[in-house]
Amino acid sequence: MNKLPSSLFRRLMLGFSAVIALVALAGFTYVAVEAKITQRTRTASENAAHTREVLLHLSEIAGDRVRVQRAAATLEAVRRDMFRELDYHSRVRLRVWQHGALVYNSLPALPDLLPTAGTAAAGRANAWVSAVERDAVSGLVVERSHEVDDEWMLSFSGVSFLLSSTIFSLPLLLLPAWLIVGIGLRPLRSIAEQIEARAVSDLTALPASPYRELSPLVDAINRLMMRLSQRIEREHEFLTDAAHELKTPLAAIQINAHLLLSRSVAEHAERHAEAGQGLREGVARATHMVHQLLAFERARAEPSAEPPPHTELGGFVRSRLASAVPLAMQRGIEIEFQSEAECGMALHVESMAALLDNLISNAIKYSPENGRIVVGLRAEGDGCRLTIADQGPGIAAELQQKVFERFYRVPGQEQLGSGLGLAIAERAAERNGGTITLSRAEGGVGLLVSVFLPRAL
Repeated sequence: MNKLPSSLFRRLMLGFSAVIALVALAGFTYVAVEAKITQRTRTASENAAHTREVLLHLSEIAGDRVRVQRAAATLEAVRRDMFRELDYHSRVRLRVWQHGALVYNSLPALPDLLPTAGTAAAGRANAWVSAVERDAVSGLVVERSHEVDDEWMLSFSGVSFLLSSTIFSLPLLLLPAWLIVGIGLRPLRSIAEQIEARAVSDLTALPASPYRELSPLVDAINRLMMRLSQRIEREHEFLTDAAHELKTPLAAIQINAHLLLSRSVAEHAERHAEAGQGLREGVARATHMVHQLLAFERARAEPSAEPPPHTELGGFVRSRLASAVPLAMQRGIEIEFQSEAECGMALHVESMAALLDNLISNAIKYSPENGRIVVGLRAEGDGCRLTIADQGPGIAAELQQKVFERFYRVPGQEQLGSGLGLAIAERAAERNGGTITLSRAEGGVGLLVSVFLPRAL
């Protein structure tokens, strides 16, 4: 069973509903706590005022005890009717004395002493507040005790009263939210429709979004399209250059193969040997060209998401120099490695191997017979510097940047090559976060190649 995809619209609506619920809960909690704290104070104030009011009414008829009883009962009846209409269930006891004799008691079933706030009895039932007013002339004493109902807010009727407004207003709040969220997500759907309507080959940038929240998304998509466009362009250039550069060695192979098969060459051993040598050189050149093109493509490939391994650069250089010793021995060239410090750093091993192999092979190729190559490694600032100095013809200052272009070769060069070695080295240095420069070797003879590599990519 396929799991339904997550919905951003549903997520926003749920979030909005959760906010409404939290606000309602916070409001209910605040009102309940506030009511519990202030209910006792308000009840005591109201009770004291009502006590004075009763005393004022009874003082006018203090001479007739029967009228005092009837008036007190009438006042309590009015109070009970009012509380009933307000659905207020707190009890009130009114007692009246005249010259020490109890004249009226509205709730005779209650004990004389009622629990007050802070006592143990009040912890098991509602507390009471009492107010007493005296009239020395008439001898009247009025006591009014009012039950403090501070738990009403937590009752069903109290909760219903506080939450009814939120419950009834929830649909009226969610409907505008549904419309607002739906309209707010239209620009996002518009971007998706623009991308969907494009042709496969259309990698032009999307128009800038007028919305600040969507601008990072549009910019990220445009950057991705730009990288894809650049990569496709590089692939196209790579295929074009590879086809162009392979034409020459393949043509030589074809010509020499034809000569080897011809009867005239078969009858002359010298011409047969020349054709065979030309065929081998063409194959070797084509093979070298293919290897260099592959190395160039690997060197400029985009870094992977995984961090490169930590490598000790000195040991890595020694291993690449060891692989180049047989080629150097054929020409009697001495290779000297001078390492002043340990240089441990994160390196893309494959691209770094391509860099070293091309620089070392170039130094061997262009150095004279029985020459000397000095490879140096030293710590410098926050990285390490690798230098390779040979005793070859060097490169003129005005050409030291141009030789990094693909397939460019210095005019008048007699050594065979593809013109990719330094381009591969430059791309490999960039992939490892470094730079490569050319200059004259010490003493003005030969070429000095300097590569700086930072310890952290």
